[in-house]
Amino acid sequence: MVRRLILGALLLAAPGCYSFQAGTGLTGVQTMAILPFDNSTSRLELTQDVQDILLRQLPGSLGLRLAGEDVADVVVRGEITSYDLVAPNYRPGAQGRGAEVLQRQVVLTVAVEILNMRDRTVLWRSSGLRAQGEYLEASETEDIGKAEALEQMIQQIVDGAQSNW
Repeated sequence: MVRRLILGALLLAAPGCYSFQAGTGLTGVQTMAILPFDNSTSRLELTQDVQDILLRQLPGSLGLRLAGEDVADVVVRGEITSYDLVAPNYRPGAQGRGAEVLQRQVVLTVAVEILNMRDRTVLWRSSGLRAQGEYLEASETEDIGKAEALEQMIQQIVDGAQSNW
């Protein structure tokens, strides 16, 4: 009987011993500024598309708060280096007709840096981060593939940053 009481008390107390604190793992890093990426492509809307998703998802994914560049602990900056549409899946057309594209792929390439503003060091860098999204030519739009590529870009930035922190 005493054993059961002790075991019961331990089971009730054990969950209270676990604690979790979200964050970067870097001491004193709590805030992040995200600068608009330079855009080397002819797709001008990409600057805003990339900025919007970075602001919406990156700070929370890394356990940080947004701040201005002048007061942020870390700054994210980068460049959109390419945006391509490719046709990885197509059916050859009959003689005299072009190929029938079944699936298209959006390929987005960016260069990204995360800088520690206290000591001006690079915490993480990728000069050729490549993200891709796919969409069906017949039933979906390029925006679907672009959204998928942007989501993949965010995940790769988060994974890269956390691998160094």
